[in-house]
Amino acid sequence: MEKRKNKNKNMSQYLIIGSFFLFIGLGVIGLKLYNNYFTHIKEENAIEDFFEIKQEDTKNVIVDEVQETKEEPKKESTYNYIAVLEIPRIHLKRGLVAINDKSNNVNKNIEIIKGSNMPDVANGNFILAGHSGYSNISYFKNLNKMELNDLIYVYYNGEKFNYKITNIYDVEKTGQVSISKNNNANTLTLITCRHNTNKQIVIIAELTNREVY
Repeated sequence: MEKRKNKNKNMSQYLIIGSFFLFIGLGVIGLKLYNNYFTHIKEENAIEDFFEIKQEDTKNVIVDEVQETKEEPKKESTYNYIAVLEIPRIHLKRGLVAINDKSNNVNKNIEIIKGSNMPDVANGNFILAGHSGYSNISYFKNLNKMELNDLIYVYYNGEKFNYKITNIYDVEKTGQVSISKNNNANTLTLITCRHNTNKQIVIIAELTNREVY
């Protein structure tokens, strides 16, 4: 009888301890999901701000009379984007910060590689790198799904730069990447690791046209 009571007591303790850890685990998961959602919303706001600012810069507004207006509360943004990368095939639309910004690194964003040229530089090479894998910062996780002739867009300095993929190849992951490009073309290069291998994917896209947005 005493043994049964002890057994029941131990079972109750195990259930209490198990329930406690389950509650903690669910709380951690819930907090992570909330933070991810909140960060996603702020990043969307930052992209919206980017396009709104550029549209305001390109408008010629004539004011006939001053009217009293109420200021709308400013949306909170994660970053101050200078450009936006859009890849329709993998449903990616992500802002890019300035090269000298402390947040311009693959551990926070898609990184603009130092030494590359911005999209409006003639025959330049705009080089971007991002993580693959399954983390929150793996913005290039689906880059392996890209195919030749896929379209990529970069919005920068009031213009939309339209690129078409001309080459996709792998290189060994050594810390350096050999880029094969047409020196007479304005080029966009995307680089990421091929997940669970010692390879890196290199995607070369050439500018087809540019337009004011």
